[in-house]
Amino acid sequence: MNEAKYIARREFLGKSVKGVLASLAGLTFSESLTAHQRITLPLREERRNIPVMLTAYQADGKIDYKGMDRLMDYYLEAGASGFFANCLSSEMYHLSPEERLKLTRYVVDHVKGTVPVVASGSFGKNIAEKADFINKMQDTGVDAVILITAHLAEEEEPDERLISYTRQILEKTPGVTLGTYECPNPYKRVVTPKVTQFLVESGRFIYHKDTTEDMQQIRQKLHYSDGSNWGLYNAHIGTAAKSLREGAKGLSPIAGNFYPEIISWMCAHAENPEKQKEVNWLQEKLIATEKKIGNQYQLGARYFLSKRGLDIAANCRSTDAKLTAEQQGVLDEVLKELPQWHERLGIS
Repeated sequence: MNEAKYIARREFLGKSVKGVLASLAGLTFSESLTAHQRITLPLREERRNIPVMLTAYQADGKIDYKGMDRLMDYYLEAGASGFFANCLSSEMYHLSPEERLKLTRYVVDHVKGTVPVVASGSFGKNIAEKADFINKMQDTGVDAVILITAHLAEEEEPDERLISYTRQILEKTPGVTLGTYECPNPYKRVVTPKVTQFLVESGRFIYHKDTTEDMQQIRQKLHYSDGSNWGLYNAHIGTAAKSLREGAKGLSPIAGNFYPEIISWMCAHAENPEKQKEVNWLQEKLIATEKKIGNQYQLGARYFLSKRGLDIAANCRSTDAKLTAEQQGVLDEVLKELPQWHERLGIS
């Protein structure tokens, strides 16, 4: 990899802000493509809405790449300013190795460098296999390859083991920009402040998806990363506003697969002193609604998006079940309430 390309990938926050700025200006996605050429970066560092992407499927269960186009354009028009591809929401454990790479490359090709893309890559039975797949994932053009923290140590093993394992991966993936994800599957391995310090000091990590919802831990991680390229992206909606105010780089919650424009609004305004009344109101709404959208998440998100007008099939690979009538009713009530949120927040 040449030096210029490596530096470009490290400049994760330097990518365009097409989605956020266009949505705040009330532009359509097609208009935003033209406007992007005239827009400069805002004075304040952008807080990014990085959706944890769903995977669209055809009726036969194969990946629907045209459906992925529609989904990505939907995210972007709603203000998304980056993508987390091949993650748990993408059903990464239900994709073949070849599908993981092909799908990620498709996402990278679709955005054409206008927004950053990260993707999970720490798959394999041992360090050599993991490193090999990480290098292959890097070749798709992603800005960072994400290491699942539970892939780096067994549940009962100490941080020292995780650090040692990660150091070996670093040696076998020279030049690859990385990130971490506290994925709950196969088990939830939290990145402690001690591990955070190691990741930051390595100079190789730029993205961390945090799932602790523990503000004390989040503050400690942000303290160790102050002034570095390492960025914390909060996956839990309960601490969304607080984490952004404390210095988190953005949000990557499942709520972004239901109302991404709302998550974009929170990223844009959480630190705005003139918007704190609306921010605090929205934070409470998001907490209350999260309990409603979490049930049958994979099916529910597709149902919700289809009801909002996105052409996406309701099927997924992780379950053969159908969305229950009861959960459909719960989601329908959320849909009815959403226009009130838009009106209160001034979202067109």
